[in-house]
Amino acid sequence: MTDTASNKLTRNAVFLVLVASLGYFVDIYDLLIFLIVRKQSLLDIGVKPVDLLTKGINIVNWQMIGLLLGGILWGVLGDKLGRIKVLFGSITLYSLANFANGFVHDPETYAIIRFIAGIGLAGELGAGVTLVSETLSKEKRGYGTMIVAAVGLFGAAAANIVAKYGWRDAYFVGGGLGILLLLLRIGTFESGMFKNIKETTVSKGNFFMLFTNWSRFKKYLFCILIGAPLWYVVGVLISLQPEFGVALHAKGKLNAGDGILYAYIAIAIGGVAAGLLSQLTRSRKLAMYVFLTLSVISVIVYLRADGMTSSEYLWLCAFMGFCVGYWTTFITIAAEQFGTNIRSTVATTVPNFVRGSLVPINLAFLALKGHYGMITSGYIMMAILSILALFSVSQLKETFGKDLDYLEAD
Repeated sequence: MTDTASNKLTRNAVFLVLVASLGYFVDIYDLLIFLIVRKQSLLDIGVKPVDLLTKGINIVNWQMIGLLLGGILWGVLGDKLGRIKVLFGSITLYSLANFANGFVHDPETYAIIRFIAGIGLAGELGAGVTLVSETLSKEKRGYGTMIVAAVGLFGAAAANIVAKYGWRDAYFVGGGLGILLLLLRIGTFESGMFKNIKETTVSKGNFFMLFTNWSRFKKYLFCILIGAPLWYVVGVLISLQPEFGVALHAKGKLNAGDGILYAYIAIAIGGVAAGLLSQLTRSRKLAMYVFLTLSVISVIVYLRADGMTSSEYLWLCAFMGFCVGYWTTFITIAAEQFGTNIRSTVATTVPNFVRGSLVPINLAFLALKGHYGMITSGYIMMAILSILALFSVSQLKETFGKDLDYLEAD
């Protein structure tokens, strides 16, 4: 390869990492904006205070179902039509849904539009991580996904800041960010690995391949289970701040938006730390073991913080956020476990199935809460999810430095 070609590849790779990072920025912005404006937006459209928790969880559940279905849709299309087409299609649908979200006046319409936004958003992260993983060298792709994590997760900070100017404007800004990202993506290039199989007759994007082979299915299931504790921490322990604040006899008013802001800034830092740890130790699995263990410790500290002040709450959110900062590392693991012909399907569906797992997690938590209360239920759910995650990591093969240019047999 000539120096000119090498420099061009380097420039293209840097631009691709930037585009994937900003895609994740928008991804996190949208995922968290409802959690931040949940209370105010529902009150403004006429929901009674006594119904805020149930109506809010219902809307979150519909958004997560959209992510789950969208993950399958965009994942399959990413393997059949290309990673770039998914990045264009998903951000367009997301942007239109967010503009529409700014005009809702009832919880039913709110839920429908959040469902559509979830479908649109589902393609962002998986397609971005797949492109980065297939474009950078096998020794350096971990650094690429680490940068995606660091830049993307600051979307939480943007969501919290923008939400202070009004929840409807926050959704309009989200739609505008999507349009800007759509324009930025003009000129991005397709994965070379995908180009090599594009015209072949090999089965591409066959979602059912993940279920027709027991060994492949187990790998897929384990990849999903290792990410579940993260979404439990964010989607339940932090976002249900008003209810946990009461159960922990918190002193002063706790702000869920600020808690999410602190948590996601810390997740960004944790994402860099997890990525560096996996690169320096040359082991994705070791990084996962360390951070899953830390996440258990952080949740125990949080649930024992009886009488915490508002400032202590924010630092506890940051501590938990750092300890679950393995999000892009776990998605990288999933992408590295499977061949090029279903890699986009896996990398896109796995994170969205994890996000979708918040639906059964919410239902299980509410069921436990009725019998054991908020705090004990918090311990039980974290114990179950962490045991499953640690076991799943133990069953997966180490993938650091693995050559990704291969295919999955039918």
